[in-house]
Amino acid sequence: MESPRRWQGHLDALGSKERETLLGTSLSRRFTRLPLWLSHPSNIAAFYGFLISLALLLPYRFGNDSASWFSNWIFHSALIMVACLLLGMFSLIIVSISKRFPVTPPRYILYPMPFVGFGLLTISQTEMVSFPASLIWLLLLLPGPMYVHLSWAPRWRLLCQLEDGINPFEALDLPLYEESNDIEEITDGDEELLSVVNALESE
Repeated sequence: MESPRRWQGHLDALGSKERETLLGTSLSRRFTRLPLWLSHPSNIAAFYGFLISLALLLPYRFGNDSASWFSNWIFHSALIMVACLLLGMFSLIIVSISKRFPVTPPRYILYPMPFVGFGLLTISQTEMVSFPASLIWLLLLLPGPMYVHLSWAPRWRLLCQLEDGINPFEALDLPLYEESNDIEEITDGDEELLSVVNALESE
């Protein structure tokens, strides 16, 4: 049976910085373990929508209109997942046109946002304080599609190119990412530093 991640066989031909760009941080590395068809940006965005829907179970269950809470939750969950899926697809289209490389998302801003939105929604359900619904949904829904747009959709495009045997870094007019293995070049002719490096290597 053919491996679902054939692109891994091409990683050895790339430099360490290029591999880091392709694999990303811990979250992206988890997604790279999946087959490319399953880790499609629209699927990842829809999965985020599914997680948000699960978090909304309790607020919907104990909300004001508790009689029809389940049907409302099903309907809104479907809307959330479809909206996130479409945003993921739209991000991939933009990335395919712009050929943009992955960008590290502002984690300290994006990661707490769903929890803040969930907290505001819970407070609003108690009718103690009322917050704008647009603010709550923005905090809940923005982080996932934003991560997909900035980080995962460009990375997925690069992985697809590598899967097809294409080096996505080949035509770039950027400084080479290859690490230098020439000790003399690293030490820049400094004999004392060179002797220290040689002593460390001998140990």
